[in-house]
Amino acid sequence: MADIEKKEGMNSRRRFLLAATSVAGGIATVAVATPFVMSMMPSERAKAAGAPVEVDISKVEPGMLLLVEWRGKVVWVLNRTQDMLATLPKLDNQVADPKSEKDQQPKYAQNETRSIKPAILVVEGVCTHLGCSPVFRKDVAPADLGPDWLGGFFCPCHGSKFDLAGRVYRAVPAPTNLVVPPHMYLSDTRLLVGSDKESA
Repeated sequence: MADIEKKEGMNSRRRFLLAATSVAGGIATVAVATPFVMSMMPSERAKAAGAPVEVDISKVEPGMLLLVEWRGKVVWVLNRTQDMLATLPKLDNQVADPKSEKDQQPKYAQNETRSIKPAILVVEGVCTHLGCSPVFRKDVAPADLGPDWLGGFFCPCHGSKFDLAGRVYRAVPAPTNLVVPPHMYLSDTRLLVGSDKESA
């Protein structure tokens, strides 16, 4: 009988040690895994890099281009003049996607001006060919771009050309129009790049 009591005491002690070891092992596993899991989460800096950017466009005069950084890319905000807007219909037969039917812009920018407000163009300043940064060329018919050039964006890397709505010309290396990022107006002079009512 003493042997049975001794065995039961040993068994209960074993169960206790097994339970205590399991709990300690579980706690140790959580303690070790926590830093690894936390390292996979984006940092505050990374979160800020992808956050929407608020832009004051009150000082952007007609004909002026403002550069904004969003998600590590340059975004252009161009305040187009009436003369600039008047060139857009003239180029419909020279651009590859005149009606902006390819998915390079949100639905609200799928129009001739590729914008919410006709005068204000918001596009990523990244060529859709190989990612170079085109140059804003508002001069009309310069010698290096020819007599048909009515202003727009020229990519010096491989010669792609885009009009003042970011629509790509035919027969150039870039396959599609410049990308219109999600954006919305917070007021007449405040623009939010990186978020819109559809994605909010």
